Amino acid sequence: MMGNWMDFRSDTVTWPTEAMRQAMAAALVGDDVYGDDPTVLELENSAAEMLGKEAALFVASGTMGNQLAIMAQTRPSDEIILSDRCHIVWHEAGAAALLSSVQLRCLPVENGKMSLRQIEATIRKTPEDIHSPTTRLICLENADSDGTVLDLAYMQAVRELATRYQIPVHLDGARLFNAATALGIQASELAREADTVMFCLSKGLCAPVGSILAGPRHVIDLARRKRKILGGGMRQAGVLAAAGLLALREMTRRLDEDHQNARYLAQRLANLGASWFKIEGTPQINMVFFRLDQYPRSAENLVSELKKRHILVNGADEGVFRLVCHYWITVEDIDHLLEMLTELAG
Repeated sequence: MMGNWMDFRSDTVTWPTEAMRQAMAAALVGDDVYGDDPTVLELENSAAEMLGKEAALFVASGTMGNQLAIMAQTRPSDEIILSDRCHIVWHEAGAAALLSSVQLRCLPVENGKMSLRQIEATIRKTPEDIHSPTTRLICLENADSDGTVLDLAYMQAVRELATRYQIPVHLDGARLFNAATALGIQASELAREADTVMFCLSKGLCAPVGSILAGPRHVIDLARRKRKILGGGMRQAGVLAAAGLLALREMTRRLDEDHQNARYLAQRLANLGASWFKIEGTPQINMVFFRLDQYPRSAENLVSELKKRHILVNGADEGVFRLVCHYWITVEDIDHLLEMLTELAG
């Protein structure tokens, strides 16, 4: 519970822990634009080492990290291949077109995966053809905003395909550590299958602000320059990086608790009442998806009535609700939500 509220809308809503607040207050700082903020440098070096990359860059958001990866690895009129439901396409306000002037080649997915055969068929194989854009980047997302985790074998297959055509791979790993936890492997094993990797410190890891972009040093150096163009030089950013260090070193190790809570929530919802809720799939990470099925209230009414009871949930997206478990959601909170759902059903 966060204050007097239970917030199931996302894992981006998490407040920093008390330990984070103390670390932020005591953080050593410099000027990150000059490259001498010691806490930012420590965070970037720690993140690069954890993912097995040459360098890393602290950025304001996941969207900024993704867009810097595109800006640093493409040229205007290039083409990038990515899922038609990924964050870069749906939730980044068309930034790739504006900032990089690239063309998005969006492929359909099944169980979260683009077909390997279709990826290969989509790659422009004659870059000298003046009629065609050049395929410059392949983007993957793991885990995605639908809670789908890409297995390591699939990522290895995409990487092998991309290498064959000398095309780099960017991984939108906003919830990279959730994906690794679900697969029972280290995040570095997933990061190894991409040239550049972005992950969020503020999604499920409780840091108040920030993401990391990691990759080859020459790419990160160029991304740092592009970050300056976007106004992303944050000066005494060590105050924020201090929370990021705790997110990286401590909060990444407890994500299975959120995953277990999501499975508990899904099971209880499925057993609640007279078939009121239809669960969409089995939770892989910290997210539960469901549709109303014979529930005596409309989707809009359910959201508003829960809010009156200090419980926040997002409205349905094409009929599907998403509930997200995180550090500030306990089993007791889940039980209370279920009690309220039963009460609202009359």
